[in-house]
Amino acid sequence: MSEPSAEVYEQGRGMDAHNKVMRELRDEKGAKDYDPAEPTRVWLDEDNTPDGVYQSLTIILNTGGCRWARAGGCTMCGYVAESVEGGTVAHDNLMTQVEACLEHERDEADEESGLVKIYTSGSFLDEREVPAETRQAIAETFADRERIVVESLPDFVEREKIADFTDVGLETDVAVGLETATDRVRHDCVNKYFDFSDFEEACAEAKRASEAAEAVDAGVKAYLLMKPPFLSESEAVEDMERSIRRCADVEGCHTVSMNPTNVQRYTMVDQLHFRGGYRPPWLWSVAAVLESTTDADAIVVSDPVGHGSDRGPHNCGECDDLVQEAIKDFDLRQDPSVFSEVSCDCEATWDAVVEREASYNLPLAE
Repeated sequence: MSEPSAEVYEQGRGMDAHNKVMRELRDEKGAKDYDPAEPTRVWLDEDNTPDGVYQSLTIILNTGGCRWARAGGCTMCGYVAESVEGGTVAHDNLMTQVEACLEHERDEADEESGLVKIYTSGSFLDEREVPAETRQAIAETFADRERIVVESLPDFVEREKIADFTDVGLETDVAVGLETATDRVRHDCVNKYFDFSDFEEACAEAKRASEAAEAVDAGVKAYLLMKPPFLSESEAVEDMERSIRRCADVEGCHTVSMNPTNVQRYTMVDQLHFRGGYRPPWLWSVAAVLESTTDADAIVVSDPVGHGSDRGPHNCGECDDLVQEAIKDFDLRQDPSVFSEVSCDCEATWDAVVEREASYNLPLAE
């Protein structure tokens, strides 16, 4: 694969216009300093994995941010606005961030988490964001855990990098922000440069790493985006159902995480939402996709961030928490019957939106 750069990805793809707009929006943020020794976020939760449900420690490291986002980036992603300026954070600072997250875990949990998830709002396997020295030190730090998830664009997924984790006995998942299995939607709606074939190659690299490790598994967790801009509600549902099934059919991909779009600052989605041109997906749509893809050969989960708010996936406001609880229950048990236990009058409105909303009249309802 070619090395990531704005010039490489924009050529012949019509991405220069998207990137120009995105750079202008990000410039509105103005200067803000972020401490390179402080993680962006850390929290404890539960996650479903191929080996069962684990207590999880989720770490978002503060790095120089996604290099594609620096070029302009994805239409919905505002995470680069929280990154340290300058493109690089030193090894010592990154390890100080990790120690702060471990201290949080010691303070908040009765026992160590079996699963550790590490994100950078970019690519953990991009050595400009996280040097090889740091990657190897983090692998050693968590060698006594059961499983680790690291985030990366497919360009940087290489068996040698994954081996840093499998060599110390960690079951390893690479979380790839695929967004959709439909190349046109990924390019035109999300402004993401790579093709589905690149995702397939990343899965193959993880599989080769797993085979080399023999007794330690490595695989891919696909992250999909529910309702990127410019899709109607019905188009978004259809795209997710198709994408989940296509991902599940790729050898090496064992989990699909469907992320409903939330409106983040300094993004194209934010501009559309402010002008009445975008509504985050309905929680009923999330439930419908999860229920309809239970036969897919993968664990399918969703974590609607900001549910119930105007900027997050929501229904009418009365049933949002109940539907969110059902989604969380489904994530852990993979039992679609949980959705039959929640109902609301606003389902009729959602039905009408799915049936009648089209690109020229979206959003049809708030």
